[in-house]
Amino acid sequence: MPQQESRVKKSLLNARVNLIFYFLTLILSFFSRKIFLDTLGADFVGLTGTLQNLLGFLNLAELGIGSAIGYVLYKPLFEHDEEKINEIISVFGYLYRWIGFIILGAGIVLACFLPLIFPNTEFEMGVIFFAYFSFLASSLIGYFANYKQTLLGADQKNYVVTAYFQTATIIKTLIQMASAYYTGSYYLWVAIELTFGIIYSFILNWKINQVYPWLRSEVRQGKQLFKKYPEVMKYTKQLFVHRISAFAQFQMTPILTYAFVSLQTVAYYGNYTIITDKLNLLISNFLNSTGAGVGNLIAEGDKSKIYRVYWELMSIRFWIGGVIIFAMSQLLPSFISLWLGQQYILSDLVLYLLLIIFFINISRGATEQFLYGYGLFYDTWAPLVESAIFIIGAIICGYFWGLKGILLGNISSLFVIVCLWKPYFLYSKGFKLNISKYWGRWCKYIFLIILSFIILKLSLSKYFSHFVDLIFVDWWYWCVYALVITLLYSIVSFMLFWSMTEGMKDFLRRIIRRK
Repeated sequence: MPQQESRVKKSLLNARVNLIFYFLTLILSFFSRKIFLDTLGADFVGLTGTLQNLLGFLNLAELGIGSAIGYVLYKPLFEHDEEKINEIISVFGYLYRWIGFIILGAGIVLACFLPLIFPNTEFEMGVIFFAYFSFLASSLIGYFANYKQTLLGADQKNYVVTAYFQTATIIKTLIQMASAYYTGSYYLWVAIELTFGIIYSFILNWKINQVYPWLRSEVRQGKQLFKKYPEVMKYTKQLFVHRISAFAQFQMTPILTYAFVSLQTVAYYGNYTIITDKLNLLISNFLNSTGAGVGNLIAEGDKSKIYRVYWELMSIRFWIGGVIIFAMSQLLPSFISLWLGQQYILSDLVLYLLLIIFFINISRGATEQFLYGYGLFYDTWAPLVESAIFIIGAIICGYFWGLKGILLGNISSLFVIVCLWKPYFLYSKGFKLNISKYWGRWCKYIFLIILSFIILKLSLSKYFSHFVDLIFVDWWYWCVYALVITLLYSIVSFMLFWSMTEGMKDFLRRIIRRK
């Protein structure tokens, strides 16, 4: 029981710290984005984003080793086996040291092609090279110095990493905002980025030594112990292929946008994804906490209960996803206009494509939790196919239709693997049920979201049409309009889901019982 209480206490502390810093960084990101765009320009913001995405591909060499090590650490942490923990962290340090050297070598080779990648920009190559090598150095710090932070995550003390990292990020951003406003220097902005990466590394390692004074990892010892822990590479291989698709899509979208459109469009697109990514993170932090419970539920073996809970979670995700995409479809352009200016608004088609991607990523969570709960992650071909569809589709469509085409490529890959294959895999191998049962309920859920949209759109056009122009020029009207339409849609869609789906009824009964 004390061990269980300790886990609950740590989980709540992690959640509380994450929530506090989430809202702090959310507010700051909007102010900083505005200042950086106004003082440094959209091209510079697009340049730094593109460089970081290029370096992100080099970080693919990490292969998921950090996640594999975290998994291997669970048992020795539970048993307080300090000797074994030291050995595993030593192996981790050895592997990360080699990865760091590989990334350094690949980074130097990639640097030779920067003049070809950025042939026609307003920036001198000195700025581009300085930014590139600063970002590369910041990335390498994680491999050569910060690898021990994985221990904090595995020990449910990720709040320590979050607190120090986010505090450093907030201070860094405030200083960068001041430097951009008063000097407008590209070099100073990048130098601050690198300096705080080094400072954070020193502080984090000091704190790790304070929390684990017995930790004595040695990279040289890790080389000798590597063969003692073959499960590290086994889990790494499985995790690697499942990370490819999301990683490729996240990193490739800005790069393809630069290739087929412009650096400026990368920045404009980034303005939208700042908002969608923040909302996705908030919802994921809230809903993904059920993952461990799903695993325990599946271990019980009550098939009817497992299936019922699956659709409870699906109902919540569809309802929340519907609320957010409706609110963003009505509010995001006016928010961008008030925040940055009307010149930063992208077309309605781009917005709708972005919202489709957002909804698929929110609704997919329940299926993926149950796949992992059943141990069904041996479909290693699926993320490879997903990545291939995305890249081919994005290149072909992006060539003809620019950003809209790239987003269409993304949607195509998500539809084939996430919407079609993953549910089939779960139903056939996990639930042992016919997939037609899934599609019947899925179609009903989509119909309820569309019906909610139609009801609210008709109501807004009849009773709130005078607000539409005002929300583009006044924050007060925007806030009132946002509160009213979000609340109305939430109520209408919830009543429809509650009256027409068993999943929402079961969820509401569960909440009432617990009360």
